[in-house]
Amino acid sequence: MDRLGLYRSSILQILEEYRQYRPAYGEVELEQIVDPVGDHYQLMSIGWQNGQRIHGCLLHIDIREDKIWIQHDGTEEGVATRLVAMGIPKNAIVLGFHSPFKRQFTDFAVG
Repeated sequence: MDRLGLYRSSILQILEEYRQYRPAYGEVELEQIVDPVGDHYQLMSIGWQNGQRIHGCLLHIDIREDKIWIQHDGTEEGVATRLVAMGIPKNAIVLGFHSPFKRQFTDFAVG
C-alpha cells in the first residue's frame, strides 16, 4: 500500500472505531463524514440531551501536502498517538489545532 493509501485507511479505521462508541447520555449519534476526493474526514456528534441540541465536531482530519493534519481532536486518547501506533511517522502528522509557533515545540511536523 502506498503512503497516502496507508494514511487514508488509518484515518478511516480510527473514525469507524470512534463511531462505534455510544454516549452514555442523551440521544446522541456519531456521524462519520468522509470526502475522499478532497481528503477531508470528520466525526460529528448529533442529537439531543436534556432538551438541548447537540451538534459538534469530535474529530476533524485532513490530508494536505502529503501530511495528516489533525484540525480538531476531541478524544481523550489523542488521534496523533493512535496514528503513530499504526505506523505513521510523527514527521507526517501536523497538530493543526496548535498555532504554527507552538508546533515547533512538539514532536510532530510543523506544517
